[in-house]
Amino acid sequence: MIRVPSHPPQIARDRFRVWEKMWENNGMGRLSATGVKAATRPGRYGDGDGLFLVVGVTGSRSWICRVQKYGRRRDIGLGSAKKVSLAQARTKAGEIRAWMEEGLDPVFEKRKAGGIPTFKEAAAKVYAANRKTWRNGKHEWQWKRTLEQFVYPMIGDIRVSDISGPIIRNVLAPIWLSKPETARRVRQRIGAVLDWAYSNGYRETEAPLRSVTKGLPRQPKKDGHHAAMP
Repeated sequence: MIRVPSHPPQIARDRFRVWEKMWENNGMGRLSATGVKAATRPGRYGDGDGLFLVVGVTGSRSWICRVQKYGRRRDIGLGSAKKVSLAQARTKAGEIRAWMEEGLDPVFEKRKAGGIPTFKEAAAKVYAANRKTWRNGKHEWQWKRTLEQFVYPMIGDIRVSDISGPIIRNVLAPIWLSKPETARRVRQRIGAVLDWAYSNGYRETEAPLRSVTKGLPRQPKKDGHHAAMP
């Protein structure tokens, strides 16, 4: 039974109509399509099986799916209610629950379904996010140039989720001994891109740089002494 708060009669009747629309004709305590459109009061409205419509204080409406596995609870966003219908939200929530049952990470699987960027696409985002923090234009130019020269031709079109340790090793091997300093910088820049991909849900693991280095020959030590003057 819905309890109507004690407000002036007209306000109470208006609020009752909104609540009535939220669950009309379903008989199961689930949301209705017309009710979703009519929802304006801030709060969470449950549809069952962990699916919620969230109405913000500004009137924004969005979907979340609450899942729990091994005692860990997560709220996963499903998009704006303006773009995602009730039926679509239910389908997405069902997919997320299925992934959880299979032991998969829902966030990573969502990213895969939405399209995982290639290394070149991910590098462009890392470059745009960090260029303002670099001290000078030379460093900015070198960052782009080393990737264009040594990395993109080999792995630029590979999705970041598919780049493994052996693939990174094959990129570094041709310059590891001949251009040791450049190779170390390339390794660091590859790591920055893959770690960005990991933190944004496009990879299941961080960049395996330590194991990659162990698979390459030891670089010659720098000789800090200059040749003696005659």
